[in-house]
Amino acid sequence: MRFARTTLRTLAVCLVLACCSTALAAANASNLAGKWKGHYGGAVSGHFTLHWKQTGSRLHGSITLSSPKGTYGIGGSVNKGKIKFGAVSVGAKYKGTVRGKSMSGTWTSPQGGGSWSATKTS
Repeated sequence: MRFARTTLRTLAVCLVLACCSTALAAANASNLAGKWKGHYGGAVSGHFTLHWKQTGSRLHGSITLSSPKGTYGIGGSVNKGKIKFGAVSVGAKYKGTVRGKSMSGTWTSPQGGGSWSATKTS
């Protein structure tokens, strides 16, 4: 009987922790939807604006680049504070980390690579 109560308590604590961590992950992930502004440097430098929509860990939307100038479709994912996305039509791939209303990382493209950072504006 005593073993059963201890086991039930342990299971209850595990369930609460699992629910809380899932809720925190969902809360952090939901913060990505919206508008982000940033800059990039390296082989090519300039500024960009991201417009994200999010479904779970999947990201999709558009990126407006100053060089090569234009607006391009993007897709990606976020998992445990790590983000990956790409603009297929220009061959650019981005990866990095997200923390609150800021994110940063590195990018690669056929023209080379470098670093990037962005801040959420809305």
